[in-house]
Amino acid sequence: MYKLWQTKPELEYPKTKIIDIIQHGSSTKTNNPNDIDIAIIYKNTPIKEQLTETQKIKMQLEKHTDKPIHTTPYDYNTFFDEGNFAMHNILLEGRSIITGKYFAEKLGFTPYTEIKYTLKGKEKKEKIKFNYTLNGKQKKYGLLKKYGGTLIAPGLIRIKPEHEQIFKEKLEKQTKITITKTLIKKKL
Repeated sequence: MYKLWQTKPELEYPKTKIIDIIQHGSSTKTNNPNDIDIAIIYKNTPIKEQLTETQKIKMQLEKHTDKPIHTTPYDYNTFFDEGNFAMHNILLEGRSIITGKYFAEKLGFTPYTEIKYTLKGKEKKEKIKFNYTLNGKQKKYGLLKKYGGTLIAPGLIRIKPEHEQIFKEKLEKQTKITITKTLIKKKL
């Protein structure tokens, strides 16, 4: 199993010192990743203890997959520093192994992938085919309904990050697309 956040494996760890254990990177999006990236977010824990606990968690996770696991400890107070190049990936795609939810949701945000497309210059039959791909035809679901996507405006779709690859593969066959990732603050 590569998507550990779906199985939520039972792990032993100091619950008072760890905010979350997050799977991120290619293993959250593809079915056959080369490795599994894990971020462990600590609160008020000395670095030596972080490294020890990180190794213990890594050994536990290795029992649940045949892929190499790369674990990185982060201190919550420095997680948002500009020098943390993994921060954006973790916020936009990271899934909690503890809860199965997006890590960003713990912070009050929902991550999305937005896909811009244009049908300018396409023939009518190509536009109709594209519409069927998105919305379905007869009693078959299209990508939007099947994967919970939303047409935000003509030429703009919003989807959950885990469905990015599916949309990319299907839509790029028909037109040029641009993919961006965004966080949207949850309404209180």
